Amino acid sequence: MNVSATAPGRPRLLTVPAVTGVTYVLSWVAGLSLGAPSPKLTASGTEIVTAMAGHEGAVAAQFLLTEGLPTAGLATISVLLARTALRAGSATAGRITGVAGVAAAVISLTQFVLGLALSRTTVPGTAHLLFQAGDRLDGVKMLTLAVVGAAAAASGALPRWLRCAGGALAVSIAASGVVYLFLLQGLAPLAAPALILLLIFVAGAGSTLGRYGR
Repeated sequence: MNVSATAPGRPRLLTVPAVTGVTYVLSWVAGLSLGAPSPKLTASGTEIVTAMAGHEGAVAAQFLLTEGLPTAGLATISVLLARTALRAGSATAGRITGVAGVAAAVISLTQFVLGLALSRTTVPGTAHLLFQAGDRLDGVKMLTLAVVGAAAAASGALPRWLRCAGGALAVSIAASGVVYLFLLQGLAPLAAPALILLLIFVAGAGSTLGRYGR
């Protein structure tokens, strides 16, 4: 008796959610490995232009890999999480996850556009405006991702470990969001654990959502 390779309940590795989650993580890792300059949150326009000089290509590539390409990943995983919650009867969590996740993706795309403009400008005033706008938008994006994490934690449709990861992400990235929204340079190190938890959550959600065929 032959059994179909796509029989319900059989684990599948190369699924859209799983590949999306892994690609999201790899894109971020690649972007951070470029070594592009990272001025302080409170840097002046002159300091920003000086730091970027000679690194325009690396700056543009980093924005592409950390804000541009991840847009698709955020939107895809958020919509799939929302659909999963809705199917399981968690209507409120599903709607919140979908709206917040897509909003975060739109903000990320906006940051990419601002980042490209920043990589090309040599005018201190313009650089300062673009740089601070991008950082403050990063804060807003982190707060929307905190909502995604909290909604995932409240959803009964996900395994316990992923709900716990969502809760930890919500707390960590909300704190980081406040730091970037208000440009609190002294608390900037809070962003590191938040990013790690975000990558774990997105990769874990992709793997979980794509693990079994229907």
